[in-house]
Amino acid sequence: MKKLINDPRAVVDESVEGFGMAHADIVDVHPEPKYVIRKGAPVAGKVALVSGGGSGHEPLHAGFVGLGMLDAAVPGAVFTSPTPDQIIPATVAVDSGAGVVHIVKNYTGDVLNFETAAEMAQAEGVHVRSVLVNDDVAVEDSLYTAGRRGVGGTVLVEKIAGAAAERGDGLEAVAAIAERVAANVRTMGVALSGCTVPHAGTPSFELAEDEIEIGIGIHGEPGRHRIAMESADAITDRLLEPVLEDLSISSGDRVLLFVNGMGGTPQSELYIVYRRAAQVLAERGASVERSLVGNYVTSLEMQGCSVSVLRLDDEFVRLWDAPVHTAALRWGV
Repeated sequence: MKKLINDPRAVVDESVEGFGMAHADIVDVHPEPKYVIRKGAPVAGKVALVSGGGSGHEPLHAGFVGLGMLDAAVPGAVFTSPTPDQIIPATVAVDSGAGVVHIVKNYTGDVLNFETAAEMAQAEGVHVRSVLVNDDVAVEDSLYTAGRRGVGGTVLVEKIAGAAAERGDGLEAVAAIAERVAANVRTMGVALSGCTVPHAGTPSFELAEDEIEIGIGIHGEPGRHRIAMESADAITDRLLEPVLEDLSISSGDRVLLFVNGMGGTPQSELYIVYRRAAQVLAERGASVERSLVGNYVTSLEMQGCSVSVLRLDDEFVRLWDAPVHTAALRWGV
């Protein structure tokens, strides 16, 4: 294992510390218990958004803390849920009195720990609404979750709900928009290689030089099936078809197309995937009105990508285009 680390046990601590130093104009880092909050939080009168999960998916979630997105992010150990002892103080720290929306990816540890934290925060007088993201169409159940996993679509939920909170929507309205985005986005991913958790020292799974794994999650867990390597267009078709089928995308639909890198794939290859996905959508008569391409929800150094499609309406477009200023996403400011 070759990684730019000092001590495998200190990876998250040192990474989060470095993140805070690099983006001190946007965030504040609370070291113990560990969480990241928006500079100047709480924002008076604004509903706050809090999310989190295991580390190793950077820039998710800390990279999306800032104006127009999250007010706090709670990083757990690599591929491990944060604890209620982290989530509770982060929730309290960003509450202005307008309430807090927890955006939770559908993994068993995340769900249980955020539920516990929400109950405890409520006991401290914070109004909390929780929204579950479960956009992965690859599997119904995995080692990590009951039901579909929360993957790339989480970024789109956080951006659009964050814009709604920024414009002054109330707690129930922000939660409703987040739920509506989650209900209209689907994702599927592929791995060309496994990834190595620092404290484990060995890859999460092995692939032969001519093999790929279709339908992987973001924790290095295996996918739907393993097949021989194919062309980029053929792989993209395999990822996109179940997404479009699940969403019932047809002629006249307006969509946002998101091609996400898993950490080890060059941007040039992601654009090849985007090219094919956009062609398929055009052939179906769907209009790609917005797009996002890059490494936003990663799995350490895994080679591969995921393809997400979000069905758009006028409100989603306005909220997507609204100003955002975070470490990983920024426009309109």
